[in-house]
This record gives sequence, C-alpha cells and structure tokens, in this order.
Amino acid sequence: MASDEPRCSIQRSLQVLGERWSLLIIREIFSGRHRFAEIQSVLGVAPNLLTTRLKKLADAGVLRNQTYQEAGSRTRVSYHLTPAGEELLVILAALQQWGDRHCPHPSGPAVLRRQRSSGHSVHVGLISDTHGHEIPLADLDMVSVQPA
Repeated sequence: MASDEPRCSIQRSLQVLGERWSLLIIREIFSGRHRFAEIQSVLGVAPNLLTTRLKKLADAGVLRNQTYQEAGSRTRVSYHLTPAGEELLVILAALQQWGDRHCPHPSGPAVLRRQRSSGHSVHVGLISDTHGHEIPLADLDMVSVQPA
C-alpha cells in the first residue's frame, strides 16, 4: 500500500464505491444485467458517466470484463462480478434493510430478503467469529489498531 493511501478501510472502500452510481451499477449486475445498454437503460445514467464508473469498478477488481459478439454486430463487453464484487451483496442488503426501516416507501419494500433453500426471511447482522451467532449493535466495539 502506498504511503499516501488512507489507513481507514472505510475511506479506501469509498474511494472505489462512494460515487453516486457505483452501488446501483453493482445492484443491476447482481440482478442479471451485464450489458452496458441494459444497465444504462434501467439507471438512466449518462453513457459517459457509466463508462467511467464501469472502468473504475473493473480497475478496482470489483468487475471483470467479458467480450461477446452477437451475429452481425461488433464485439462488445459485458460486466460480471469478481469474488470481491460478489461480497458487496452484504453491503447492498444492509443498505436495503436500513432504507426499509428508516426511509420506507409508502407501499412497502421493493425487494424482500429470503434464504433461497428455505424461503425464510433474513436480515443483515454482525456475527461473532468465535461463537457464530449474531451480536447486538450495543455489544460492538470498533477498536483502533496502532500502525506498525
């Protein structure tokens, strides 16, 4: 890591994900929209801005580009999540959960979180590495680590 890189993980993450459209682009790719035109159409984002965001996410290792070609057309690029990108589902689910609770839409949530195998509802929480159970937010300590 370069000496000018922020030590704070949140700040470094926001350098990749903190721009307005980034998480919405990732949401669309999670939803199965992998082509530029599909993403642009759903989000209504300007093409030049979408190009910039997709490049930044790919450069950061969140997306990988894959070429495809439809009959009679030029080669194009589709966008797919890397393992690092797939881990962002937890962040999207947490944002959705927070929004449903604190900024609810009058008609209710647009999407429900369910366990695929059972159909049971799920929520995002903090899980103890040692005991494997959820801990209350009031029991969370964020402990600063001194640089070496």
